[in-house]
Amino acid sequence: MLVRDTFLRPCCPKAVPGLRRRALIVGAGAAGLAASLPRGAGAADARSLVIGSKSDTEGAILGHLIAGVLEGMGLPVERRLGLGPTLIVRSALLSGELDLYPEYTGNVAFFSGTETDPAWKAGETAYAAARRLDGARGLVWLGRAPADNTWCIAVNGALARAEALASMADFARAVRADRIRLAASTEFVESPAALPAFEAAYGFRLPSARIVSLPGGDTAVTARAAAENISGINAGMVYGTDGALSALDLVVMSDPQRAQIVYEPAPVIRAPILERHPAIPAALDPLFAALDAATLRRLNAEVAVEGRTAEAVAAAWLGPRAAAR
Repeated sequence: MLVRDTFLRPCCPKAVPGLRRRALIVGAGAAGLAASLPRGAGAADARSLVIGSKSDTEGAILGHLIAGVLEGMGLPVERRLGLGPTLIVRSALLSGELDLYPEYTGNVAFFSGTETDPAWKAGETAYAAARRLDGARGLVWLGRAPADNTWCIAVNGALARAEALASMADFARAVRADRIRLAASTEFVESPAALPAFEAAYGFRLPSARIVSLPGGDTAVTARAAAENISGINAGMVYGTDGALSALDLVVMSDPQRAQIVYEPAPVIRAPILERHPAIPAALDPLFAALDAATLRRLNAEVAVEGRTAEAVAAAWLGPRAAAR
């Protein structure tokens, strides 16, 4: 099974046909690992809610936000954040080791083997498909954030301003004018769902001589290369809510043709837990509705650039909202 994870550190296996974002774990192995995860004392208490997250900055922030809101409701919570890549956390949820964690809509395309369905290219239809497909597994998707953490290309700010580059159509024009040198992971370059999807949608082809292909999927490397013109690189593979984008003066190219699958985050909860606590959606839905791309980038930057902890960032952002309730 191939799924997209967030913020994989180098190195990753060689790309294979299909989409794999930042991690690859065989489903059976993931299920076994999830089953072996020890449960804490809080998890053993049927009244406690066990909140999980993946092992990335944004996952930790979202997990702490969820936990903070639920604690504000007076619910006992056990935080089990940073458990690992997608299939570890997903398996833990399905097995009942976790009650709730933040997931991305587009990953359900790969859980279900429906990644070629065009429904995954738009927010509304991707969310509807995720709710329907996971509903059959006893999982409920709560309200999603209007922030697409999909694959993107970002261009050096000076070049973007000089050439009026704002969209992938503009990027295609710059490619045809031989102005672009791109840093990206091997996976991004080879996967049909990544760079080739952009090329097909916008009618360009970036020659291999103009690409610096890296074995890992760490966007910190590709973004910095583009920002600093390392080896002439002026564009880099990034993700839509990466925290360092504005700090590095990079301009993310918009994707009006919807070449990429949409990855909007939302809490996913086991149906029996929701039946036990029916007030949870009313508390979490407004929280995620406020997490647009600019907000998530800023929160991620507070961790990635400023060095604050995810827990502190989440608590500070929740503070004014908790006081207003």
